[in-house]
Amino acid sequence: MIRALFIILFSISLLMIACSKKEEGLNMKEGKWEITFQMEATGKLPFQMPPQTFTQCITKKNVIPQNIETNKDCKVIKEELKGDTVAWSMECQTPDGPFFSEGTVTYKGTSFNGVGKMKHSGVEITQKMSGKWIGECK
Repeated sequence: MIRALFIILFSISLLMIACSKKEEGLNMKEGKWEITFQMEATGKLPFQMPPQTFTQCITKKNVIPQNIETNKDCKVIKEELKGDTVAWSMECQTPDGPFFSEGTVTYKGTSFNGVGKMKHSGVEITQKMSGKWIGECK
């Protein structure tokens, strides 16, 4: 009887821990983030650009790091959250025609690392990205 009660209480404890972890969600601090992109292209026109840094307010409803000014003609097609990793697919309209990209970032509280890939007109571009939380959004 005591053994059965112990097993039931232990199972309930595990269930409560699992549920509380699920409620916590993404391990990401909402606020203003400094984001650095490093782009490298292969294919017809290989190149490597110097790192670009910008800031963005990131919330748990808007978790994809992107330079809003340069991506105003982009829309997210798919977004998926697994643990602390966010994966997405995006379509962008450019003067040279549409292109698709996909990426992932893994948040670690006040920092993240990720990678994005895109193909356009025979050129493959890889974006390595990193971010750090720098304060509250204003």
